Amino acid sequence: MDFSTLGLFLLAGGASLFMAWVIGAGSSGATPFAPAVGANAISTMQAAFFVGVLGFLGAVLQGGNVTEAVGSGLIRGVSLTPPAVILALVTAAGLMAVGIATGYPIATAFTVTGAIVGAGLALGGLPAWSKYAEIGLMWTVAPLVNAGLAYGLASLLPREDVPERWSVPTLAGLTGATVSLIGFALLGPGGTSRSIAATAAALGPVESPTGALAVELSVIVLFALVSALVVRFWIVADQERGLRRFLLVLGSLVAFSAGGSQVGLAVGPLVPLLDTVEVSLFAVLVGGAVGILVGSWTGAPRMIKSLAQDYASLGPRRSISALLPTFLFAQAAVALGVPISFNQAIVAAIIGSGAAVAGGDGVSRSKMGRTLGAWAGSFLLAFAIGFGTLSLL
Repeated sequence: MDFSTLGLFLLAGGASLFMAWVIGAGSSGATPFAPAVGANAISTMQAAFFVGVLGFLGAVLQGGNVTEAVGSGLIRGVSLTPPAVILALVTAAGLMAVGIATGYPIATAFTVTGAIVGAGLALGGLPAWSKYAEIGLMWTVAPLVNAGLAYGLASLLPREDVPERWSVPTLAGLTGATVSLIGFALLGPGGTSRSIAATAAALGPVESPTGALAVELSVIVLFALVSALVVRFWIVADQERGLRRFLLVLGSLVAFSAGGSQVGLAVGPLVPLLDTVEVSLFAVLVGGAVGILVGSWTGAPRMIKSLAQDYASLGPRRSISALLPTFLFAQAAVALGVPISFNQAIVAAIIGSGAAVAGGDGVSRSKMGRTLGAWAGSFLLAFAIGFGTLSLL
């Protein structure tokens, strides 16, 4: 490896770290605990600290799937060159930084995808239409599903005929069952991901497929029951305090999921360069995780405050209604290796939960309109910069 190749990789790595910092400061750093801050369950600075640590863990333990998809799945026929990687990352990060400075949550997945696709096409690559269809479907489904589920949950929780000593523990049981199915990189053989339930089945004394399935189902049920019983104990002892505790648990899970999904948007473009410099994917993931951690601690408070206070007036019930659908959808996206925008997902959930209780008065319509315009505009602008700049070089 010559010095010029190493120098270009270091420049690309620096751009990747900048992108990771921006993600930590904006998307993955702000969205997970914004509803909890809005419900006064945790302070802004405490939220920034915990979301940084949890995002770091999620990036290291769950970041591989989305990283590989971003690095090699968006363009066919060519590999991104170091200049293309640098341009794509700087473009996407710059647009994200503008969003942070102005208080608008630019969708990270939109800017990164637009920049990489534009740069790849300018290099002579072919469109990966099947992947675009998959990503587009996720981007379309995310806000609709999140808003709909959040609306339904926010409508259900305050009802007198559905006591919260039963409804909230049921939601906790669903959350616990989902946790048992999350894939972790350290549990699978050869660096592959495997869930807690699948690991218990693989390590158990039963060797038949039917017996292994029974063990796996038992672990899922156990996680669901324990989670439901713990949250029921909290609710019965002190309802409002129990709701806030469950809200913090959900915020923590969303922060972990955000790290697993969003780190791929920062370090994924480096994947085509790893063979030339002999750097492992795990090392790149750790570097991206550090960038997200620092970004969450230093830049996230502004966006946390913006989401918590400007988009809707949230209490603990509406906050739970916003976070639970986001957590479920995020884990589905991580498992499929599809990059999604947490800003898009959580803002849609906040709108749904706010509309269920306060109708149109619970959400700032003017800011929502400007935010949607910023999302679409950032994708088109990132694509135009990536394609146009490399076409002229």
